[in-house]
Amino acid sequence: MIETTKNYLDLGDGQLYFETAGVGMPLVFTHAAFFDSRMFDAVWQPLAQHFRVIRYDMRGFEKSSPVTGPLCRRNDLVQLLNHLEITEAHLVGCSNGGQISLDLALEHPQRVASLTLVGSTPSGFELHGDPPRHLFEMFEAMQQGNIDLSNELQIRIWLDGEHREPDQVDPTLRQKALEMNRIPVSQSTFFIADTQPINPLDPPAIARLESVKCPALVIAGALDHSEVLRAANEMANRIPDARKALIESAGHVPSYEQPELFVKLLLDFIGSKDA
Repeated sequence: MIETTKNYLDLGDGQLYFETAGVGMPLVFTHAAFFDSRMFDAVWQPLAQHFRVIRYDMRGFEKSSPVTGPLCRRNDLVQLLNHLEITEAHLVGCSNGGQISLDLALEHPQRVASLTLVGSTPSGFELHGDPPRHLFEMFEAMQQGNIDLSNELQIRIWLDGEHREPDQVDPTLRQKALEMNRIPVSQSTFFIADTQPINPLDPPAIARLESVKCPALVIAGALDHSEVLRAANEMANRIPDARKALIESAGHVPSYEQPELFVKLLLDFIGSKDA
């Protein structure tokens, strides 16, 4: 087993927890907004055999500082890259983590060797049609301070998805998801830090996907919400050097549900780009 180094980065107004393992070209993971860096547990060691892997908890998640106000998430990621003296890296982002990675690639194209966007939508993407089921019920539970119900409903939305009931999802993965999500729910992370983020990308990514300079792999779960699948198609069609992979029998976080297949897809993608 490759040794993992654990550390904290002082951001001045908070701390960012991060881990590193392996040697070689940096591969940086950014987690979804309802998980934390533990969502990459199953892919961590396999990919550390090929790269210098880095993962971190965004502020307001697991081991990083709670949030006290609006943030610019991609700036935190840039500060982490600077701290680790990483001038160029492969970025892997899941859900909101993919949006952060894509925004960074547009703002600092020289620093991104490739993008892997998992269950992601680009900043500025407008959702059409009906919202995900349980969404308004979840917001009501949050407003009432019902952490247990808020947590359960958010996992129904983002892990179980539109097409499955809770008992149709791996119970071990589901329990771990509830443990991860409970922290940002209990700390009101999204409402404090992300409803009106600082310095949003302007113009947003949806307006300039054709300007992405690096290769991109867009991964989606076939059981994800139809609007997320529409976003995946848009990114795959408009990013100049992009390919798309659809993972069957998985929802919004296919890298979490099917890690072995995800590792294979990622290695095939980055390997073909002379990593």
